[in-house]
Amino acid sequence: MAHPENDPEAPTAKSHQPRKRQLLNIVIPVGVAIASAIVAVFWYGAARNQETTEDAYVEGNIVQVTPQISGVVTAIGADNTDYIAEGQVLVHLNDVDAQLSLARAQAALARAVRQVRGQFAAASQTKANRDLKAADLNKAQADVMRRKALVASGAISGEELHHAEDALVVAKAAFEAAEQQLVGSRAQIDGTKVSSHPDVMSAATQVRDAYVALQRTTIRAPVSGVVTKRSVQVGQRVNAGTALMSVVPLDHLWVSANFKESQLRHIRIGQPVALITDVYGREIEYQGVVVGQDAGTGSAFALLPAQNATGNWIKVVQRVPVRIALDSSQIAAHPLRVGLSMKVIVNTTKRDGRAVAKKGHSPQSYKTDIFANELANADEMVDKLIQANL
Repeated sequence: MAHPENDPEAPTAKSHQPRKRQLLNIVIPVGVAIASAIVAVFWYGAARNQETTEDAYVEGNIVQVTPQISGVVTAIGADNTDYIAEGQVLVHLNDVDAQLSLARAQAALARAVRQVRGQFAAASQTKANRDLKAADLNKAQADVMRRKALVASGAISGEELHHAEDALVVAKAAFEAAEQQLVGSRAQIDGTKVSSHPDVMSAATQVRDAYVALQRTTIRAPVSGVVTKRSVQVGQRVNAGTALMSVVPLDHLWVSANFKESQLRHIRIGQPVALITDVYGREIEYQGVVVGQDAGTGSAFALLPAQNATGNWIKVVQRVPVRIALDSSQIAAHPLRVGLSMKVIVNTTKRDGRAVAKKGHSPQSYKTDIFANELANADEMVDKLIQANL
C-alpha cells in the first residue's frame, strides 16, 4: 500500500490550488471592471440620451353617432367591429311625420306664392286706377280754367263755374285716395319680386326646414372607421343627441406616454421615438415623434383634484402625458387599437426644440362633409315649387 508521503503526485496537486485562486482573484475584478466600463459607456452613449416608460397607451378619436332629431328607430345598418365608410347609412328613423311636415310646408309655399302674385296684380290694378283718377283731375282742372274765361266774357253763368270747381275738388280727392292706395300696394312689393318676397321666403324656409328634418331621419357615418359601443336597438325611441354608437378611425391614432416629472427635462417636440407593443412584440418597432406635452399632470384634471393642504402630506411623483404621433404607413401595415399599452423610448439627443407647443401641429384636420349638401336638393325643390305657382 502506497503512503501519501511517498506519492510524487501529491505535492503537485496541492501546488495548483493556490495558483487557481490567484488567477480567479485577478480575473473576477478585471471582468467586473470591464462590465462596469461597458455599462458606463452604454449609459453615456445611449441610455443617458433616452427616456423610457411603459405607462403609455394608444389613443384615437372616438366619434359618437347621434341623431339630430327625435324619432323611433326602424333599421340599423352596422354593428360592432364593422368597418364603415364616411356617409354610409347607420340608422333609419321613422320618417312618416317628417314626410307629412314637408307636404304641409310645400302647400304653404305654393299658397304664399299665389298670394304674393295677387299682391303684384293688385298693385298693377291700383296704379291703373290712380292713372285714371289723374286723368279725371286734369280734365276737371281744364274745365275750371275754361269756364273762368267764359264767365269773364259773359258766355256762361257763375253757377256753371261753381259746378266745375266742385267737380275739381271731387276729382282731386279721388286722385289723392287712389294715390294712397297705390302707395299702400307698393309698400307690400317694392324692391322685391315674387321669389324674394318676405312671405315667400318665409314659406320657403319652412320647406327647407321640413326637408332637412326628413333627411335627418337617415343617420349616416360622420367618418370612416370601425363601429364600437353600439347601444341602439330597433324600435327604440331616441332623442336628439342620444349616443347610438361610436366610430373609431383607426388610420389616425397617437400615443399618450405618461412620463415622470423628473423625465421631462430633456424631452422636446420633434424628438424621435421608438415604440413597442405586446400585440406584435419586438419584431415590430413603431417609429414616432414627440408632438407636445399636456398642459398639466393627469391628477390636475381629475374630477376630484388632490387637496394637499393637510399636515400628513406625502410627496407623490407626478406624471405628465406626452403626445407622440405615429407613422401612418406603419399603422396601415400593422393596425393598432385604442387603449393598447406601449413601451416608449424617446431619443433625447437633440434638445434644441421646444418643450411646449406654440402653434398647432396636427396636419390632419378633424371634419366631416356629410352635412355639406343637406340644402342642395331643398333649394332645387323650392325653386320648382315657386316656378310651378307663378
